[in-house]
Amino acid sequence: MDERLSKQIAFSLEIDKEKNITRQTHLSGHGRNETDAEHAWHMAIMAYLLREYANEEVDITKVMLMCLIHDIVEIDAGDTYAYDSEGLATQKEREDLAKERIFSLLPEDQKAELISLFDEFEEYSTPESKYAHAMDNFQPLILNNSNNGGDWKEHGVSSAQVYGRQSKTRLGSEKIYEITDQIIRENIRKGNLKE
Repeated sequence: MDERLSKQIAFSLEIDKEKNITRQTHLSGHGRNETDAEHAWHMAIMAYLLREYANEEVDITKVMLMCLIHDIVEIDAGDTYAYDSEGLATQKEREDLAKERIFSLLPEDQKAELISLFDEFEEYSTPESKYAHAMDNFQPLILNNSNNGGDWKEHGVSSAQVYGRQSKTRLGSEKIYEITDQIIRENIRKGNLKE
């Protein structure tokens, strides 16, 4: 086997570890906690299905790839809960180290391509990254809503925290943000979110 293919297979085996990273969000129907890989798969399909609601025209293949790779770094960095201020303070540093190690398994051209895509996602600078982030925010929101706000209640999350997290959703999709706002208000009314 040549070196290029060997590196690509090594990377493919390494990213399999993403299936072991457990998130705080539960599967719909009050299921178990989802994994990073399930989250990525779910939001990539949602991005494709809901693409007509993106604020701007997007390269949907690029968006889907962003969705699929954005949490690979959590193999090393671990999942950082969206409302964990302590974890969020060190998240970038941990993820930058992980990004370098994991993507370095690839041939140089593919390493550069995926790191560029990862960085674009993190920077919110393009229509694709803004829309991918809208999906990253919306996917756990609809799961949590389907579970009667269970994860919010368990962690004592406030409506202000959820609105803060979701504020950038509207950069990618005003329509998805409208639905997000309705879901948040409904969960406030039900007592699932503290005011």
